[in-house]
Amino acid sequence: MRVGYLYISFTNPAFFMLLTLGLVFLLFHLVTKKGGGKSVPNAWQSLVELIYDFVPNLVNEQIGGLSGNVKQKFFPCISVTFTFSLFCNLQGMIPYSFTVTSHFLITLGLSFSIFIGITLVGFQRNGLHFLSFSLPAGVPLPLAPFLVLLELIPHSFRALSSGIRLFANMMAGHSSVKILSGSAWTMLCMNDLFYFIGDLGPLSLVLALTGLELGVAISQAHVSTISICIYLNDATNLHQTFFFVCYFFIIE
Repeated sequence: MRVGYLYISFTNPAFFMLLTLGLVFLLFHLVTKKGGGKSVPNAWQSLVELIYDFVPNLVNEQIGGLSGNVKQKFFPCISVTFTFSLFCNLQGMIPYSFTVTSHFLITLGLSFSIFIGITLVGFQRNGLHFLSFSLPAGVPLPLAPFLVLLELIPHSFRALSSGIRLFANMMAGHSSVKILSGSAWTMLCMNDLFYFIGDLGPLSLVLALTGLELGVAISQAHVSTISICIYLNDATNLHQTFFFVCYFFIIE
C-alpha cells in the first residue's frame, strides 16, 4: 500500500504477531468466558493459571524494597511481555509457521521500548536522583567522569541486550533444527540398502534437538522476564542490586 512517499506492507512478522495475540486472547476468553474458571480446572485452565501465578511470584522475588501494591503495578506489563514472548517462541516450533522472535528488528523494538519504559519509571520514582546510578557514593572526584562513562555504556546497552539474547538463541536453535532436519530427510530419501541405519543417527539427533529447542523457547521467555524485573529493580532501588545481577548471570 502506498501512502504518499511511504510504502506500507503487511509482512509475515505483522501477521504472526497478530495471530499470536489472537490465540492468547482466545485462550484467555475460553477459560474465563463465564466470569471465571471451573472449580476442577482442565488442562487449558491450568496453563492459564500457571502463567498468571508465575509472573507475580517472579515480581515479588526479583523486585525488592517496594510494597506489594506497588510491585503489582508492574504486573500487567511484565505479564503481557512474558506471555507474548512465550507464545511467539512456541508458535515458531510449529512446522511451516513463522518465528517472530528470530528477527532482530522485532526483538530490538521490544527490548528498546521496555528500556524506555523502565527509564521513565526510574525518573518517576527517584526524580533526577535516578542519574546517581552512574556515580556510586564515595567515588573520588577525579575518577567521577570515567566512572560515569563506564556506567552509562553498559546501562545503554540494556536496550540491546535483551533483544540480542532472544534473537540469537531463537535463530541459532531454529537454524540447527532446519539444517539437521534437511540432512535427515536427504538420508531418508537415499535409495541405499543401509539408509535405515544411516538415518537413525540424524533422526534421533533432530528429535533430541527439537526437544532442546522447545526448552529454549520456554526458558528464553523466562530469562527475558527476569531481566525486565532486574532492570525494574535497578530503576527503583538504586545501588542495591548486586545480588540480583549475580543471580541473573548465574541463570544465563
